[in-house]
Amino acid sequence: MSTLLERARACMPGGVSSPVRAFGSVEGEPPFVVRGAGPFVYDDAGREHVDLVGSWGPLILGHAHPAVVEAVARAARDGLTFGATCAAEVELAERILARFPGHDMLRFVSSGTEAVMSAVRLARGATGRERVLKFEGCYHGHSDGLLVQAGSGLMTIGDGARPSSAGVPDAVARLTDVLPLDNEQALRRYFETRGDELAAVLIEPLPANAGLLVQRPAFLALLRELSRAHGALLICDEVISGFRIAPGGATERFGLEPDIVTLGKIVGGGMPVGAYLASADLMRHVAPLGPVYQAGTLSGNPLAMAAGLATLAELERPDAYARLERLGAHLERGLADALAASDVAGSVVRVGSILWLALQPGEAPRTSACIDPAAARVYGRLHPHALARGLWLAPSAYEVAFVSLAHDEAVLDRALAAFAGALAEVRG
Repeated sequence: MSTLLERARACMPGGVSSPVRAFGSVEGEPPFVVRGAGPFVYDDAGREHVDLVGSWGPLILGHAHPAVVEAVARAARDGLTFGATCAAEVELAERILARFPGHDMLRFVSSGTEAVMSAVRLARGATGRERVLKFEGCYHGHSDGLLVQAGSGLMTIGDGARPSSAGVPDAVARLTDVLPLDNEQALRRYFETRGDELAAVLIEPLPANAGLLVQRPAFLALLRELSRAHGALLICDEVISGFRIAPGGATERFGLEPDIVTLGKIVGGGMPVGAYLASADLMRHVAPLGPVYQAGTLSGNPLAMAAGLATLAELERPDAYARLERLGAHLERGLADALAASDVAGSVVRVGSILWLALQPGEAPRTSACIDPAAARVYGRLHPHALARGLWLAPSAYEVAFVSLAHDEAVLDRALAAFAGALAEVRG
């Protein structure tokens, strides 16, 4: 164990500030990252790795993009935080809302967790109801009421059968109901019995925290139909998919009509930021216009706003999303070819620049219950061999991979060679 890891474990639980970083479900010890540049991260031993994590998704331009760094440096020279509204906040809000028709106002917050927590509070305040419905394997942050059968972090550190958390009161958890994904019969049955009690239905339209569980359009359409018929608000959690798979995220790509959309750190180019968006009628319930209270000293801080504006400017270049699609397809083909040439069963799931390795036989799962626990064990053995070859993958079988505009085919080919070499080390 390195001296730095010893020090980290002495002063932080597990030596980390977020559980999955502890490498608990993969072999080996977590390296320390000292810097990132473009498609690469560099560890404290000086090794270069092709990064397919991208700070868990928001670094769609890659690390330390010159336009983003310059924008942040420029903003920092004028002050780090004011606890007051800044001009960049208004501009970024306008630019985001232009990508989400039907959503007239937004509120900036400091994380995706905070965005979803606030959206649920808004739904309860607007409807006068308390009950919330979510889906197995969908992760919506670590607020108490939503840590019920959630995604990767809990599946990784738990036993997979009861992904929950100590410290969550039963009385809070009882207000959250959970259904399986991709089950229209269960959905209809639930709404028949409890639909009129619901404040909100909460879903990742592209579930990406317990694998990449691509949902059928018919299931998403039924969810919209039933929630609307029963007066429940539909919240689409786009903390991962927002800006990633289309300019307007999954809302645009899948033709959805949510009542509230939540966004995460991609809004600020990877800096701590989030937002929730809705119609003017709904947002008028939020203080100071209405009785739903939500506040934050660092919300809309000038550094995150500057980074967000610079990121959006790059994404608005004509070829940005077409390039992300091409690079995603290139990586998908290479991963699939490497799996086919090995004796490791699996398939590759991809939507745009988000990919997932489903290391099990048969069709890729659409629900978390269909993920074979043995797949996580295979991934755990694969991970250290990939890392040793310079490929930075998420330290959890349930997490996805991301391609950025900083990657190119040559860099991805390096990643694929490392992946093929790691596969050769994993037998049976």
